[in-house]
Amino acid sequence: MAIRIIRLQGDPILREKAKPVSKVTPNIQRLIDDMADTMYDAEGIGLAAPQVGILKRVIVADIGEGLLGLVNPEVVLEEGEQTGPEGCLSIPGVQADVTRAHHVIVRAQDRNGEPLVVDAEGLLARCLLHEIDHLDGILFLDRVTDPRSIRRVET
Repeated sequence: MAIRIIRLQGDPILREKAKPVSKVTPNIQRLIDDMADTMYDAEGIGLAAPQVGILKRVIVADIGEGLLGLVNPEVVLEEGEQTGPEGCLSIPGVQADVTRAHHVIVRAQDRNGEPLVVDAEGLLARCLLHEIDHLDGILFLDRVTDPRSIRRVET
């Protein structure tokens, strides 16, 4: 396991669409482990493979309830609405208010390639939607509806 370099805003890879993973291999499992190490080292709650320079549809998340490693995540249900602050490891020192679904169901594969369904609300729903956006080249600042909510924060 290793800490990888997090790509920062302006890096063109962050605007590219990630490719589906055709088969979960030891390399994909190692990527999940490295992404988890990188996320924890940076004190984040989520990370997508493009943020470490890999254009694969893989994300990790941990809001304090244990690590989720998701391969080919797909949102199959979005319900309700929540607005709150978001930040991003690829845009350090910036936060803004973003409106997202309050409840989501995400279908994916786990680190062993087995089907997995995640039913998430609140912060976990926000985190999953944020990371899945990364897989499509979307940054949280693209979702800001009130530019006055963008603010500098200490990192």
